[in-house]
This record gives sequence, structure tokens and C-alpha cells, in this order.
Amino acid sequence: QVQLVESGGGLVQAGGSLRLSCAASGRTSSIYATGWFRQAPGKEREFVAGITWSGGNTYTYYADSVKGRFTISRDNAKNTVYLQMNSLKPEDMALYYCAATPLRSSLYPSAQDEYDYWGQGTQVTVSS
Repeated sequence: QVQLVESGGGLVQAGGSLRLSCAASGRTSSIYATGWFRQAPGKEREFVAGITWSGGNTYTYYADSVKGRFTISRDNAKNTVYLQMNSLKPEDMALYYCAATPLRSSLYPSAQDEYDYWGQGTQVTVSS
């Protein structure tokens, strides 16, 4: 089992930045991929960014809507994955979740059903 706890959400003005953290505990050595998803009120949960590691290599990938603005990274020593969010827009406002999976269902998992473990979410509010 893996437990995930998100933090770092808050209120920020449009154009500002936030850094979200996803701290993992439990069987962290089994994790193949960690992803960030978000869900705005009245909308479906959507993929934001993901990070995988295999053979000593790290791969990152992003939704088109956040490319160039968001950066996903990880600190192995802290078992933590970060999402640096810059140039935030009102449409980025959502509840952000991190998710993890030990399964290599695809090279770049981005579908919700590819992930087995989920955190409780952290709210990001962007004022215009």
C-alpha cells in the first residue's frame, strides 16, 4: 500500500505561482509513476502532469494546457513529487490530486484508471 498526502495549495492571483507537494509513504519503492490530476467544479477530473522512472531514467509529460507553465519533479530522498505551477490562470483553479501506481500499464500513464493510489487533494484558487 502507498499513502499520498498533498500540500501547497492556496489562493494566488492570476500570473502568480504555487508549488504543490505530494508526499508518499508506505511501499514507495514500488511506485512506477506519479501523476497530478485536477478537478474544477462541474467538470471531469483531468490529467495535468506525470513522472515515471525506469532503468534509472526519469520521464515527465504534461497536458497541453499546462505545458511550458507547470513542471513536475521528484525528490527521492523525501519520497515527494512536486508540481511547480507558474503563470497561473483562473482556469487552473481546481482541486488538485496526486496519484501513484506500481503498474506499468503504459509508458506515460495519464488515465485515471491507470492509477491505484490517490491523495485527498489540495485546493488551488486563482483570482483574476
